[in-house]
Amino acid sequence: MNTTPTAHTVKSFDDDLRQLRLLIGEMGGLAKDQVDRSVAAIIARDAEAAQAVVQSDPRIDKIEAEVEQLAIATIARRAPLADDLREVIAALKISAVIERIGDYAKNNAKRVNSIAQDSPIRPMVIVPEMARIVSQMVDDALDAYARRDPELARDVWKRDNSVDEYYNSLFRALLTFMMENPHHITPSTHMLFIAKNLERIGDHATNIAEVVYYSATGEHLTDRQKADETVYTVSEDVEGEQER
Repeated sequence: MNTTPTAHTVKSFDDDLRQLRLLIGEMGGLAKDQVDRSVAAIIARDAEAAQAVVQSDPRIDKIEAEVEQLAIATIARRAPLADDLREVIAALKISAVIERIGDYAKNNAKRVNSIAQDSPIRPMVIVPEMARIVSQMVDDALDAYARRDPELARDVWKRDNSVDEYYNSLFRALLTFMMENPHHITPSTHMLFIAKNLERIGDHATNIAEVVYYSATGEHLTDRQKADETVYTVSEDVEGEQER
């Protein structure tokens, strides 16, 4: 029997997986860049740089659509099983998570014009370090996906509590700052939304890590305990209004 068609099918499937990985890599790189540039714009109070972040967001959305189309077509054509199916589904899930990361970065950038109208506030000094940890989590989660590295994925997963601790610390500082002077309420509220968006980006990096771990091992990471869940958090539904 001629085995060439089978070999061709396997090669075609490998090509599909390779293309999915390339698209996820490109999309993730863009999203991480969005996060870094939005934070830089916040720190510099640079409305022009922030607007550039907002304008570049549609590219992430476009790649997400490409990933979805390719993943669905791959499942329909190849009917993958076990490890192969997990990898295709992982690409589909991760692309959706990356798109949300881009949205949170975009929403932070949208606030730059407002915070630039007020004087810098003291608690803002916490943001750069919080952002650095979050950005590294995103980078490592994407690296874990590219390398199919479950141990790196687990390491990212473990770092989420440190981001929560930064958020809780910033929340308390902002609350005290607002109580000291009512004039600080508006800029502090913007900063609270920015911090919450960064915390959610950290959550999404952790979500990517969970998907990578399952894709590579077939096992789920156990649920993690969020740090100090009693602290008030900004409603994601409220922040979602900016995206409509």
